[in-house]
Amino acid sequence: METTTTTTNQEKTAGRPDLGAVKTRQQLAWSAGDYAVVGTTLQLVGESLCEAVDLRSSARVLDVACGNGNVALAAARRFAKVTAVDYVPALLERGRARASAERLAIDWREGDAEQLAFANGQFDVVLSSFGVMFTPDQERAATELRRVCRTGGRIGLANWTPGGFIGQLFKLLGEYVVPPAGVKSPSLWGTEARLAELFPGAGVRATKKNFVFRYRSPRHFVDVFRTYYGPVQKAFEAVGAAKEKALDADLIALLERHNRSGDETLVVPGEYLEAVISV
Repeated sequence: METTTTTTNQEKTAGRPDLGAVKTRQQLAWSAGDYAVVGTTLQLVGESLCEAVDLRSSARVLDVACGNGNVALAAARRFAKVTAVDYVPALLERGRARASAERLAIDWREGDAEQLAFANGQFDVVLSSFGVMFTPDQERAATELRRVCRTGGRIGLANWTPGGFIGQLFKLLGEYVVPPAGVKSPSLWGTEARLAELFPGAGVRATKKNFVFRYRSPRHFVDVFRTYYGPVQKAFEAVGAAKEKALDADLIALLERHNRSGDETLVVPGEYLEAVISV
């Protein structure tokens, strides 16, 4: 999540982002806390994405920026041949544990979404759920997804939209921790226009959907995300004691504006774009 990283003086002076430095900070953020606690709640999105691409049991599937494996697990449950890649070793370990519990065969590999260590056209289906959208070099990541997908194959993506709840959460964090200059917002992946730019000449079929966040209360959501969701944890660390109360209050206010529960619990629809790209 770029919104939780700051720009170095060297980057400002050069007038262009140091994407390597940005990626390093992002990796540290996603390695903090325990994203698997939050990630596991999003499992329904992975199941829906596999259905959207009409996944077949014989398919060679790659889950890019897999986290703790929601999409990889969903594909393996459909008897596909699945490889999952992420640059956070701890998340791969959590994915392995989940797969082992279900006796699912998945090839887990440490790797970078912008530099996939696979042959051209190696996979029939390439998937990513709230993962590849966070790469600092969006064009390079999209090129890699397309390169490893065979001609006639499909790329399936689930990306938060700019106008949805998580898109607004990104924007709020960006008001407290300045994003790196020149790095595009991850939520652009949640627009059909940006996908058309990233995958020129490909057929893009996109549908807006909602994942509903269900927590005990707005306070519970903030406490969980501050404890386990590395980017939010790092944002609180970055603002320091002087601004953490203001950030906390703004997060609670954002949640209350979107809460449709009608009681003390939290029920917040989070809009995302489910996209199937034919290459």
